[in-house]
Amino acid sequence: MTPATDLAPTDARPPVATQSPHGVRGRLRAWWARPGGYALHPLDSRGGRTVLQAWIASRGLIALVALLLAVITHRQLMDMTNNWDAVHFGDLARHGYGFDPDGRLFAFFPGLPLVLRAGLVIGLPTQVSGVIIAGLGSAAAAIALLRLGGPWAAVVWLFAPTAVFTAVGYTESLFCAFAFWAWERARSDRWAAAAVLAASACTVRVSGLFLVGALLVMIITCPGTGWVQRGRRALWMLIPIGVLAVFVAYEYALSGRWDAWYSAQVDGWYRGFTWPWQSFRNTWAAIQPGAYADHPFWVWVFRAEMVSMVVGVAVTIWCLTRKLWAEASWVAVQVLAFSLSYWYMSVNRAVLLWFPLMIMIARWGTWRPQRRRTAVIHRAAVIAAFVLGTALMLAWSWLYFTGNWAS
Repeated sequence: MTPATDLAPTDARPPVATQSPHGVRGRLRAWWARPGGYALHPLDSRGGRTVLQAWIASRGLIALVALLLAVITHRQLMDMTNNWDAVHFGDLARHGYGFDPDGRLFAFFPGLPLVLRAGLVIGLPTQVSGVIIAGLGSAAAAIALLRLGGPWAAVVWLFAPTAVFTAVGYTESLFCAFAFWAWERARSDRWAAAAVLAASACTVRVSGLFLVGALLVMIITCPGTGWVQRGRRALWMLIPIGVLAVFVAYEYALSGRWDAWYSAQVDGWYRGFTWPWQSFRNTWAAIQPGAYADHPFWVWVFRAEMVSMVVGVAVTIWCLTRKLWAEASWVAVQVLAFSLSYWYMSVNRAVLLWFPLMIMIARWGTWRPQRRRTAVIHRAAVIAAFVLGTALMLAWSWLYFTGNWAS
């Protein structure tokens, strides 16, 4: 677009705010005039090789932890991958929602169990199917991240501290594959495909509801788009909303309660509505030394949950400063939801869904300072961050494979 000053007479004076954007008002005007958003990256061979190598390396390191533990503890590999929620997904795949008389299985969405059940039909145990689905899903999600933020954003995601949950029978890989590609299709103005992918994500976990909301924010805030066109795009979102409605109706038909999902969350995981300040206090009490003397690692996991909440707030602010309104809403609504629970739980895993965080870290990592001293310090910081992140990934893998609560 041609700047307005190029169209003005030669003797015309530019606006004062353009001449000297000093002061708060001037800087705000300059910031508002700056375009937001980002360009999608091409799927080139160089970036693809980088992502493929990172996928192999990260999955290999996680598998190495499992193999070493299998040798040391003499446990079966399938048993080591089948912990916590993976057990529930396996039960759902084999028996359905009626298996648990307490109704706690209503807390889980049917997408992953249905795929696991397909594996059972051909004779694959749910543990094996879960690992295969996680591998394929993590690869698809990484390619989508390559499009959204470049190859290094995908590398950051593949080596995230809680990446073990993208290598076993959890929902993170499958959901991220659907959600990230839904976002990519939306950014490419392919709203029919985005709606179908978002609907698929809505079968996997409740975060699909937040995805639909963030896509609606993208539709509303898209510049240069008329309201008629926005309305047409918004109509596509009726598809994923319909999927969520069908799930609620299905659980009602089984349980006789419209709030079956929420009740299961409260009864099974203490995720009842709590004011944010009380939720903070509850989590603060859980991170104190000696809070769980019989489970010493729980304190550290809760401490990580606190850090993850801070990271979520920081990513939201980063997105807002760059006028990435949809991305900001995607992260912010999840942070808000976690702050309304009894305590901060599963935030560490939810970080895997925050692709703007991966883009933010990738941009910091690929920044090229002009001054040599700054460049050296920056390179050392990037290497240190990568080493620390990889070490945390290995530690989290150890936590999960040993049966400890990891998030």
